[in-house]
Amino acid sequence: MGEKFHPGNDCCDREIKDAVCIHTDKVYDSCKDKDCIEDARVYLTSCGQEIIDKAVNVKCRKAEIIWVFPDVEPVPFNRGYYTVDLKFFFKITLDAYLGVGKPTQVEGLASFDKRVILFGSEGSAKVFESKYSYDSFDEQLWKKTNMPKAVVEVVDPLCLGAKVVEACDKSCCCHDDLDISGIPECVCKIFDGNLVMGGEQKRVYVSIGLFSIVKIERNVQLLIPAYDFCVPQKECVASTDDSPCELFEKIQFPFDEFFPPERDACSFDTFDDYRNGCCD
Repeated sequence: MGEKFHPGNDCCDREIKDAVCIHTDKVYDSCKDKDCIEDARVYLTSCGQEIIDKAVNVKCRKAEIIWVFPDVEPVPFNRGYYTVDLKFFFKITLDAYLGVGKPTQVEGLASFDKRVILFGSEGSAKVFESKYSYDSFDEQLWKKTNMPKAVVEVVDPLCLGAKVVEACDKSCCCHDDLDISGIPECVCKIFDGNLVMGGEQKRVYVSIGLFSIVKIERNVQLLIPAYDFCVPQKECVASTDDSPCELFEKIQFPFDEFFPPERDACSFDTFDDYRNGCCD
């Protein structure tokens, strides 16, 4: 492959000194999605459940991503394609209203399952690395050393709504109950107590909006132009004995905080403007 590369100057007049081979992750396929998760059950700790059992109303204050567990498997009879099964775990912060007055804040766990199909190509070579990890050999994984890996990018979801219902209410078409045995210990440790999985008087269900990007990647070798080594040019700033007032004098006045900047010339009045790229 080296004969296809010709050192010289690029469009920015920087001298290309060499062609180097790097080992990196290449994205073979990707997709983006917007999921509206309706009526996802929130599992609470025993303390939180006691509060919800007395609540007359709830509001969803915040939803946070705890972790996403991806699993990759080849698609039968469709070579080069893989299913990516994703299990999302969310930390839900709720405001529980026991009556007139300030709400009580409680936290709980919600989950969401998703499956996508992406192209990841094929490879028959087994890949092993010299990274030492004590007792890391897994009999279930030794045949999958050349599988592509799934990468999930996600932002904290939007709280769209929440409701509290009686546990015996059959009119709520909600997600199946979560199997406690399927919750990883690292997720359970996020909460102060054990999650309640039965015997509750009331249940909480939330609707959240989720934005995600899923990618299939493989380790590949790529030939790229090299300009030079990345030598840091900035000097390290050490701590000083300056007085707090002397340090404060060096901080610029925050004009933007007092006078918020006007809308940029290339801005969008509506979402349709953004989608149509009015400033392109």
